[in-house]
Amino acid sequence: MSHSHDEDPACAAAHGEALPEEERRTLVAVFASPVATHLLRFGAELGFRPILLEPDPDRGLGGLPAGSAPVVREVGDHVDGTADVVVTDHHRAEIGPILRDVLGSPARWIGVMGSPRHPGPHVRVLTELGVAPEEIARVHRPIGLNIGSRTPPEIAVATLAGLIADRNGRPGGFAH
Repeated sequence: MSHSHDEDPACAAAHGEALPEEERRTLVAVFASPVATHLLRFGAELGFRPILLEPDPDRGLGGLPAGSAPVVREVGDHVDGTADVVVTDHHRAEIGPILRDVLGSPARWIGVMGSPRHPGPHVRVLTELGVAPEEIARVHRPIGLNIGSRTPPEIAVATLAGLIADRNGRPGGFAH
């Protein structure tokens, strides 16, 4: 029994016969953390240009091998309209200024990791910094698909799947 997939480009891509259209994408993981390590590694495999934004020069790479992703200390030109920005630690003191600066950039998508059972600390901090409520509302929280992820690699997979679904205008999940 032979199946013909000549008319379905998605099927051909899954079999390695055709590559999907390339769109420049940037993934900015904010703060060196175990989740950032997996986000940037898996993101590179998915076609993202990975960047670690770690404002503290005294912090290490968070498990990233040297040279695997550029490390930047502040929001700059690399956060452009192709950038999906994921804050991987909502307990850091720098979260307010970093998010304020990211919100002032043309970033395509901005999210902060955290449990939906607790209010996001970024809201209070951004309000205190004078950021308008409609700008604060651009920050997604929680992030990623709800797959019950518990480990850093699982959180990274759920986050990346959510970013891909959002980028492609899809809700995520198994409903087609």
